[in-house]
Amino acid sequence: MLTHSLLLAEIGVSHVVLAGVIAVIAGVGLGFLLCQRLAGKSLSRAKVEAAQIVERAAAEARTQAESVRLEAERQTLARKEQFERETESARAELRDVERRLAKREDLLDRKEETLAQRDSSNSKQAETLRAREEKLGAKEAQIAALIEQQTQKLHQIADLSRDQAREELLLRIEQDCRQDVAKLTRRITEQAEEDAAKQAREITLMAIQRYATEHTSESTVRTVAIPSDDMKGRIIGREGRNIRAFEQAAGVNIIVDDTPGVIVVSCFDKVRQAIAVEALERLVADGRMHPARIEEIIEKVKKEINESIIKFGKDAIVETNLRGVHPKIIEAMGKLHYRTSYGQNVLRHSVEVAYLSQIIAEQLGLDGALARRCGFLHDIGKAMDHEMEGGHPKIGMDFAKQYGEKEPVLNVIGGHHGDIPSTTFYTPIIMAADAVSSARPGARRESMERYVQRLTQLQDIALGFKGVTEAYAIQAGREVRVMLDAAKVGDDEAFLIAHQIARRVSDEMTFPGEIKVTVLRETRAIEVAR
Repeated sequence: MLTHSLLLAEIGVSHVVLAGVIAVIAGVGLGFLLCQRLAGKSLSRAKVEAAQIVERAAAEARTQAESVRLEAERQTLARKEQFERETESARAELRDVERRLAKREDLLDRKEETLAQRDSSNSKQAETLRAREEKLGAKEAQIAALIEQQTQKLHQIADLSRDQAREELLLRIEQDCRQDVAKLTRRITEQAEEDAAKQAREITLMAIQRYATEHTSESTVRTVAIPSDDMKGRIIGREGRNIRAFEQAAGVNIIVDDTPGVIVVSCFDKVRQAIAVEALERLVADGRMHPARIEEIIEKVKKEINESIIKFGKDAIVETNLRGVHPKIIEAMGKLHYRTSYGQNVLRHSVEVAYLSQIIAEQLGLDGALARRCGFLHDIGKAMDHEMEGGHPKIGMDFAKQYGEKEPVLNVIGGHHGDIPSTTFYTPIIMAADAVSSARPGARRESMERYVQRLTQLQDIALGFKGVTEAYAIQAGREVRVMLDAAKVGDDEAFLIAHQIARRVSDEMTFPGEIKVTVLRETRAIEVAR
């Protein structure tokens, strides 16, 4: 039973295996068939897809080819436009060059015409000159013949020797020439006056230098009042100790003479002189006189004076509205408060010159602020000219250059008295303003001896000319009136004499401002009725 069961089981398994094998074979066959069908379909699809890919590739190729063609056309157009622009620019440049060449040709043509005209004019002038030379030669020959005839007549009529006749002839020719020269001078002067309006600026700048002459006459002594002559002995001290201590500490000379009620302080340095006067006045008021007290007072006054110097300088800078001035220059300008010229305070004179220079410069179309600066600093060298060698223009120019001043200020400082050539218009402007300030009535004082000497010299110069009968200096020497002998001098010669007197006064005399020369020629006709 068991074996039968096992046999049945084996038979069942074989059937199952057989069925499985059959199934596998059937599946393989079906799969092969399916694979063949699927492969055919895939091949068809692949062919279709390949055809589509080829078509798409061809389309893309055509598109790219079209793009490349369009890009090439665009670049070609761009290059063409650029070429056209460059060509147009080159054409414009060529046209510009052609215009310039045409202008140059026109200019050359005009120059050729001008040169031709000049050549023609020169030829005419040369012919005219030759004709004049021939005429002059003929006239010279006539004059020589006339001179010879006159000489012979003089010998015959006057019975003169040859030398006497020659002198007479020369005198007559001299008189004729003087008349001609006087007429020519008068005509030239009138023509110059007519043309003066056209050349106002140049004439002004050149002419105003003529009056820029400085007069230096410094006051070197000051007096200090004392209550009694007994104070003189106290100031001198025992064996002169007090006065020696004072002179050594202050750097001045004390003169104690027989003049009642005063003591004289002498010094060229005006600052030291001011310190000494102030210290001496305080010592006299205090009454205590000994070397230690003298030195103490002088040191105290020195400190106060130095502070006042800086204050005076700063006040002047503010008044003239200047900027960027070095402190050392401010201090030097403050020292000018204690400096005088003909009694005129130099610091106030500098302020006056500053504003006068500004007015003149602005009227001439120049920089008024720069002119004001130049005018204010022009006399800065006077603050230290007693300490250094040389004139105050050179000293002041070196000092200002050391502390940052530039041209034209330096040229004004160094050249406002003509020591160096003027390189700027501002120098003659300051020279004129300086003369105006010093010549202002009341600005400066002059000693009586110098004043009388100047008037006498002015009259002597006028009297030294032939035909002058009288000469008077009037208006404090600002004008000289000259009287001529009408029988010896004509009207034209009067103008010549006035010009010659003015020139000699300018060359030989030193004076501030200007002097007017007036020449008078009076003709009187007198007859007596009987």
